[in-house]
Amino acid sequence: MSAAMHKVLIAVAAAAVVLTGAAVQTFSQTNDVPELPTELKAVSTFADIADTQSRSIALFREASKVLQHPRCVNCHPAGDRPSQGDLMRPHQPVVMRGKDGHGAPGLACTTCHGGANFDPARVPGDPHWHLAPLSMAWEGKSVGYICNQLKDPRRNGNRDIAAILKHVSTDSLVKWGWNPGPGRTPAPGSNAEFVALLQAWADTGAHCPVP
Repeated sequence: MSAAMHKVLIAVAAAAVVLTGAAVQTFSQTNDVPELPTELKAVSTFADIADTQSRSIALFREASKVLQHPRCVNCHPAGDRPSQGDLMRPHQPVVMRGKDGHGAPGLACTTCHGGANFDPARVPGDPHWHLAPLSMAWEGKSVGYICNQLKDPRRNGNRDIAAILKHVSTDSLVKWGWNPGPGRTPAPGSNAEFVALLQAWADTGAHCPVP
């Protein structure tokens, strides 16, 4: 078999896997789709909370509507397999995080996920599609636990609060959460509103709810 034909067969097989997974996901989400938040309160809404620490915690709780949304949690799994869809079911086809979160050898994330959404097959995409490290797993975690994760340089990629704010406001994969393509509910509010809430949280001391 020629090298060119081998590449064609691999491409066809990958397309079949993607389309099968998309079909399963579409079918599975026709029933029991959860009601997800679609809006975020403005920072000004919290101005009447006199106690600074209480206001800081309230701001983070509002921002956590994004952090605990399927668009984020699906790629912040507690195990080695991502979830997908609004129901956060195990990824189909079966894939694993691999050594660095970019997939296992022979089945990297980029096998199916391109640099942008492929809407005809409902396959999401971004130039650096990958899983968050296990140290930043949000699946099944409380708001307080996630808050402390974000602040902990030992778990968050050695970022301080300023670096976290830059990450959530500029990273294309983070921003993808508000443009996920058909069949997926976008993260609530807008990226700008989310960043504003986190900035206000930081400005009030970056206090966390009790884990």
